Amino acid sequence: MPELPEVEVVRAGLEPAVTGATVASVTVYDERSLRRHSGPSEDFVDRLTGRRMLAPQRRGKFLWIPLLTPEFPKEALVVHLGMSGQVLLRDRDTDDPLTRVRLELDSPSAGPAPRAPTAHRPLRLNFVDQRIFGSMAIDELVPALDHPSQQVPSSVSHIARDPMDELFDERRFFSLLARKNTTIKRALLDQTLVSGIGNIYADESLWGARVHYEQPTATLSRAKGTLLLSEVRAVLAQALAEGGTSFDTQYLNVNGVSGYFAHSLKVYGQQGRPCPRCGRPVVREQFMNRGSHFCPFCQRVR
Repeated sequence: MPELPEVEVVRAGLEPAVTGATVASVTVYDERSLRRHSGPSEDFVDRLTGRRMLAPQRRGKFLWIPLLTPEFPKEALVVHLGMSGQVLLRDRDTDDPLTRVRLELDSPSAGPAPRAPTAHRPLRLNFVDQRIFGSMAIDELVPALDHPSQQVPSSVSHIARDPMDELFDERRFFSLLARKNTTIKRALLDQTLVSGIGNIYADESLWGARVHYEQPTATLSRAKGTLLLSEVRAVLAQALAEGGTSFDTQYLNVNGVSGYFAHSLKVYGQQGRPCPRCGRPVVREQFMNRGSHFCPFCQRVR
C-alpha cells in the first residue's frame, strides 16, 4: 500500500500541473471508486466540473486538492490511493487501462508558447486503480484540531501529523506513546498517533534503531524513542529522494515512473538474507495479517 513517500511523490508531481487548473469535464467509469463520496456519481461530476483547483495538500497517506468557487469555498477533492491507485497526468490523447475516473483539466502550468504564459494547456488526469481499493470524493474542509488556522477534509481530521510535518509535536507524540498499552510497531501504524508510516517503513525504521517490533511502548526509553523517531525521518527522507517504493507497476508517480527505494531496503522483504549489520539471517514473522521483517540478533525485546 502506498505510504507517506509514495503519496508525497504524487502530491509534488501534481502541484505544478493542477494548481490553478480548472476542471473542464469529469467522467466516472467505475462508481466503486466513489465509495467515499457522500452522493451519487452525478453529484460528484456536477460539484467538480468547472471548479478551480488550488495547490495539493497531504497529511500522512491522505492527499487532497482544495477547490475554489464562490459557491463552494471550503471543499476539496480527496484522493486515497488504497492498494493500487495511481494518479497519472496525461495529454488529452492518452488513455490508460483501468482508468476509473477521468478529469479533463485546463492547466495554466505551461502555455503553448513562451509569449503566452497565461494560456491554458489542456491536460488529462486519470485515476487508475487495478484493485479498486482507492477512491475519489469531494469533502468539506474543516479547521484542523491542532491548528484551527489550517483546514483539512473532515474525513482526514482524525489523522495525526506525520514526522516530516514541520508542525509535528514531538512532546505530544512521546506523551501519547508512553500511555499506550501496546507494542511499538502497532503504535507506529496507528494513524491517530502518527501518520504516514506503513509496514515497509516501520520495519526499516525499527531495524535502524535496533528495536524489536514487539517491544512494549511503556518500556521504551525516551532516548530509544528519540532514536527511533530520528530513524523514521531518515528512512522516509531517503524513500522520498528515491521516488518511493515500487515492487511492481501498482505504484507509479504522476508520469508513470516507478520509485527505486526497494533497492535500499535493509530488512523488509529480505527474509533469509544476511542482516546488513551483523550478517545473521533476517526473519519474517506474521503480524496483523501482514509480516514483520527484523534481525533477531540486532533487534531484541528488552
